[in-house]
Amino acid sequence: METKRILVLGVGNILLQDEGVGVRVVEALERQYVFSENVETMDGGTLGLRLMEAIGACEYLIVVDAVLNGGPPGSQYRLTGDDLRKSLAFKNSLHQVDLVETLAYCGLVGNRPECVIVGVEPKEYTAYSDVLTSMIQEKMEHIIREVLKEVAAAGGTYSPRVPEGPAAVQEK
Repeated sequence: METKRILVLGVGNILLQDEGVGVRVVEALERQYVFSENVETMDGGTLGLRLMEAIGACEYLIVVDAVLNGGPPGSQYRLTGDDLRKSLAFKNSLHQVDLVETLAYCGLVGNRPECVIVGVEPKEYTAYSDVLTSMIQEKMEHIIREVLKEVAAAGGTYSPRVPEGPAAVQEK
């Protein structure tokens, strides 16, 4: 059985507090886990259309993002299909083109992967700060677990990263 090429893509502007949650989740995943060869993690930031090549090269896309879906701050979502239009892509922010438009362009050139968004309703996304609100920080482990479930469901594997350096030697 052939394995799918999976891309875990964290998007958002890390300078607008909770809007950067997707990037922060990917950073945590890279620090804490090692993934199978068919899984790639990527900080997509606010790159918009410049993500087309990476998105087009995968078969299954897991996007981690802040999502305005009308729920209370901290609400978590799994969006697929038409729900992708609810993906948070601020037209009046530093995002160049929203994710839905980028996926549509990928579809036009014949490289649109299956996609799911793991999202969280932000508490604060207009204040300039590179630190997530405490409410969203408290949700990080749960969001990470949801992303790992999506990776496994798509055919990827992962294991905890083994610590390196002097601390690792002391633990042995």
